[in-house]
Amino acid sequence: MLTIERLGQRGAGVAQIDGRKVFVPHAIPGDTIRAEIAGDSGRIVDVIAASPDREAPFCPYYGTCGGCAIQGYRETAYREWKRGLVADALARAGVNAAVESLSDAHGEGRRRAAFHARIDSAGQSHVGFMQARSHELVAIDFCPLFAPSLQAAVPAARGIAEELATLRKPLDILVTATLSGLDVDIRGAGALGERDTQNLIAAAERLDLARISDHKHLIVERRPAQLRVGRALVHLPPGAFLQATEKGEATLAALVMEAAANATRIADLFCGIGTFALRLAERAEIVAIDGDMAALDALSQAARGTPTLRPVKTERRDLMRRPLALQELAPFDAVIFDPPRAGAEAQAQALAMSYVPLAIAVSCNSQTFARDAAILVSGGYTPERITPVDQFRQSSHVEIVSIFRREAAKRQRRSFLSG
Repeated sequence: MLTIERLGQRGAGVAQIDGRKVFVPHAIPGDTIRAEIAGDSGRIVDVIAASPDREAPFCPYYGTCGGCAIQGYRETAYREWKRGLVADALARAGVNAAVESLSDAHGEGRRRAAFHARIDSAGQSHVGFMQARSHELVAIDFCPLFAPSLQAAVPAARGIAEELATLRKPLDILVTATLSGLDVDIRGAGALGERDTQNLIAAAERLDLARISDHKHLIVERRPAQLRVGRALVHLPPGAFLQATEKGEATLAALVMEAAANATRIADLFCGIGTFALRLAERAEIVAIDGDMAALDALSQAARGTPTLRPVKTERRDLMRRPLALQELAPFDAVIFDPPRAGAEAQAQALAMSYVPLAIAVSCNSQTFARDAAILVSGGYTPERITPVDQFRQSSHVEIVSIFRREAAKRQRRSFLSG
């Protein structure tokens, strides 16, 4: 028998056996279970005594599908676990800072999903999500976490997979709900021949898709794949990154806008399609920097097409290899950085030596966020507000918005600029 003490960082229950940790997926803190153990992993055989925090999962695929790390965990306990992911990471990094309560940003649900498609020995296609820590596919007919605008995504992905079944290749099919319908980007097919291309064009018509692309290469666009960002209308590049839920994007943007309310010249680093830049340009001078030229072009086009916005200057740059240096940072009174999961260690180090009075960190990884926060704190910044945001419900992923200030930097910056 095992007693589950807590949830780990990936959502598995943690128990102790002879002084070593064992991680048991789908177990709830407070459960007493019988489990099969292999190394440091376990599998529930029977729940002998259920935790008072255990509730019935809401999805019939839970337990096989790897899309959700945890279901059936009482809401208040779940929220504290997710907040704790951020607080614990900061503590381990030596950052003494209060973490606010978890902000629920699921809203209507996910507006984008990445499906896996596999072809069996009989040539039949199957579409769904992978089992956790497995190469086995779980075929699904629906997902209760999807927004209404994404409900047709499963049949759309299935239809695409059927058209390409003769390739006999494992595919990833990214489906995004846009204002003009579903946008599909296929990965893993390789260069497509004329017959497959024509089949996909016909499938787009039959499935009423806005657009299909093959690894960001346009196959057919029946309607522009567009989303509204603030007042701007953005024509999404094929396969573009955007926040998983509409409310998630709005929540992150509201926190950033509030933090930068008094800034007049702002650098938006890792800006993507302009989630923050296009909103901030309503009242501030923005320099938006990213390594993705297609995203920058979409941002620029949207900014130019929105008369109420101030001009947005864009720059293509690999900020991981070449972060903004001291002199480049000096003109800004606020810097926003929203890097991928690897974080922005090099840019945080440059900021730590800069005179920028306000740094706003947005992150999707509590570990790399804590590392970067520790760098800023060591350089003299004070964490003013740290807000965990939950747009990936039932997963171990958490978004974070944090505000770092240092008052002395204002005087140093003025002196540097007048230099």
